[in-house]
Amino acid sequence: MSDEAPISEGPAPAMASATDYEFTSHNQQPMPISHNHHVQNMSRKSTLNKSDFDIHVGGAQTPMTNGHRTSKHILDLDDYFVSSTIASGSSVNWQVLLEDETDVGPRDMDRHSKLPYFMQMHGSVLPRMILPLLFIGSWATIITCISKFVHELSVNTLLLTVLGFVVGLALSFRSTTAYERYSDGRKSWATLSVQSRNLARYIWVHIDERPGELGKDDLLAKLTGMNLILAFAVALKHKLRFEPYAHYADICSLVGHLDTFAKAAYTPEVEVQKKKTPWKALGEYLGLSFAESNPRKAIKRASRPLGNLPLEILTYMSSYIEEVSSNQTLKSPIIYGQITLTDVQSSAERVLTTPLPIGYNILISQIVLLYVYLLPFQLYGALGWITIPGTIAAAYIIIGLAAIGNELENPFGNDVNDLPLDHYCAELARELDIMTSSPAVKFGDLMRDGRMGGMNKPLWPLSTSGHGVWRERNVQDIRSALRSKVVVGNGGMSEKPGSSSGTTLEA
Repeated sequence: MSDEAPISEGPAPAMASATDYEFTSHNQQPMPISHNHHVQNMSRKSTLNKSDFDIHVGGAQTPMTNGHRTSKHILDLDDYFVSSTIASGSSVNWQVLLEDETDVGPRDMDRHSKLPYFMQMHGSVLPRMILPLLFIGSWATIITCISKFVHELSVNTLLLTVLGFVVGLALSFRSTTAYERYSDGRKSWATLSVQSRNLARYIWVHIDERPGELGKDDLLAKLTGMNLILAFAVALKHKLRFEPYAHYADICSLVGHLDTFAKAAYTPEVEVQKKKTPWKALGEYLGLSFAESNPRKAIKRASRPLGNLPLEILTYMSSYIEEVSSNQTLKSPIIYGQITLTDVQSSAERVLTTPLPIGYNILISQIVLLYVYLLPFQLYGALGWITIPGTIAAAYIIIGLAAIGNELENPFGNDVNDLPLDHYCAELARELDIMTSSPAVKFGDLMRDGRMGGMNKPLWPLSTSGHGVWRERNVQDIRSALRSKVVVGNGGMSEKPGSSSGTTLEA
């Protein structure tokens, strides 16, 4: 269910000065979208404050989702009926259930489960352990039955102690390196968010808008430059997921006007995807390696050069900075030091392309399996029939730690425990929209009372008088009040609002 804006079927209204279009793909025709009457009326105002906007959107699907799970703010009836069907024991299409958008992809940061962690399945590696645990349980059963009815196969438990120490070291090394890569990936994206916010703020504030028609061009150029910041983040997300083209729903409208290799390499065939068979969907759910597709498949099948889309976007961004420097609308050199997004891309690519050496992975896997399959021989002498559940329980712990290490090794993928890059990009888009929702404010307007809808109290909590009152006093009075603020203002911040503590000074 989505709350998309209705698409007008007739001609655009005559009063509209321009028509907006929505592109779902660069090979499709644009579709005009009718505007809400309230928004049209607001567009005629000379000035807008953030309080003028009273638009509430809930549960709407945005292009940022790229076909993945969206953040849900309302209860979808489809979710209710799926849950009811499962609860009632009715027949369920397991292929659809396994591919349901709420159960695949990185964890949704807006969803909240009231179940304790030990009861949650979304994000658990248990599905990947079902088949290994079945094999290990069968192996333990065979060894126990042979020892009980044919010949005892038990060995000294000293071997359990020695091998357990080695397995502990191997799993500790595996878990540490995996989480270190996960942490490095998050740090890289955090740096991307910081640099993107700084660059967007400098563009919006430090680049002037000239009067007249040139000012309109400057405003549109600033918006285009800020869209390039978002386009870089989204392009980097796709690159880290081995999605090399520019036709995806969350980026095609951001870079469709740019001349890029990714755009030139597009062919209609790249959008054709094979339908998953139920066996393949089940194999991926159970974590079978032979059921998983090569993530670099789209890159290998490309018939033309794919280029480097994030780097090309940064090139266009540099061209914009050069242009505003030439026409002297950029007067502050501070913005030049903010274009460090290339470092962020290199850091993220280092995490992606430098996995744990394959030799370590092979050896750790072999050590874990050897230890688990030797467990029944060591446990039978002391536990008897309890060897079977004991072996399964020990295997669950050991194989589970190894499985979560394998899943965390690439933090940029589409597994449940990977970083929610879609959420991060959508959050950045909302922040840029908030920043551009009102013109860059002149600091002088902030100081004067009433300009921004409130009173500026420069000496609060010492005085509740506004800027205009203190401006009538001389500089010596203001500095004297500042010295008094040190003495009497120590407890002012801790006083409750409205309390008569006797520390407030009136100008």
